Amino acid sequence: MSITIREIQPHDNAAMAVIIKTSLEEFGLNIPGTAYFDESTNHLYDAFQIKGSKYYVAIENNEVIGGVGIYPSNGLPADTVELVKMYLAPASRGKGLGKTLMQKCITLAGELGYHHIYLESMPELAAAVTAYEKLGFKLLDKPVGDTGHYSCSIWMLYQIKP
Repeated sequence: MSITIREIQPHDNAAMAVIIKTSLEEFGLNIPGTAYFDESTNHLYDAFQIKGSKYYVAIENNEVIGGVGIYPSNGLPADTVELVKMYLAPASRGKGLGKTLMQKCITLAGELGYHHIYLESMPELAAAVTAYEKLGFKLLDKPVGDTGHYSCSIWMLYQIKP
């Protein structure tokens, strides 16, 4: 079985919305101030049509099994992009796919001229936070920008190597 990573297509919207929402439900995070209630969660393809953004999906056996994107969220410095909506189906976790997806976003962010990648998370997603730290993301004391995810209490920043 091989996994293909490609840019999101309109027909991927429903599958990614299910992965995001069921993942948040799994951790009891289907609460306001999270991606669960973002309008864009149901329309990822459309949301990622703006300049400086891109969303990747991972496909196995013609089925969407996860995704992640970068997005120039409101209020971020011009040289910073946000790593957003990083979710994998439960059976696809713990196999290095998340790392592969994040590295693809880091490479793209550098190619697009960004110097930093910002992300927000929650203590309930400890495995993800550990993965971010292993990639080189550093904890911040407060949020950056205006993402609308006021329920997030973990903020991290990655410095892209020049």
